[in-house]
Amino acid sequence: MTSVQRLTPSGSTYFFTVRLQDSRSDLLVSHINLLRHAFLVARQKHPFEIGPCVILPNRMHLIWTLPPGDRDYSRRWRLIKSTFARHLPNVRHRSREAIARRKNGVWQRRFWEHAISNSDEYEMYERLIRDAPVDEGLVKRAEDWQHSSFARKSQEMPPPIIARAS
Repeated sequence: MTSVQRLTPSGSTYFFTVRLQDSRSDLLVSHINLLRHAFLVARQKHPFEIGPCVILPNRMHLIWTLPPGDRDYSRRWRLIKSTFARHLPNVRHRSREAIARRKNGVWQRRFWEHAISNSDEYEMYERLIRDAPVDEGLVKRAEDWQHSSFARKSQEMPPPIIARAS
């Protein structure tokens, strides 16, 4: 097994894309309250700030900022993914590989992350997050997608869409 060396400073801001194993699935929006709960559990155990975010049927894009002295976003994602998958009712078909590895087959094994290094990058990823539901053909206007931090802002509701840890 290879070890990945992370060169980003602790307390950094990151952009993430996390996907379900089945690209046709809508589990993230059909079980949005369970996903919110998974984030709440992770944030209570390992705090972090969620910035702009969008939850699409089969993937999510988010910007996180970790506390100073902390760069372990992988632990947080493991907790979110496992909490969500463990509490899903009637987990659908799992591949033989997933069964052999004792995996639930809900999530892709990895996620995509990028350490944001400047305001231009932040704005680029913020636009990607805002425009994702429109680009997917889910809505005509970004603010109409209810599982987005941008919809909350346009409706003057308290952000974020995922509950904050106490």
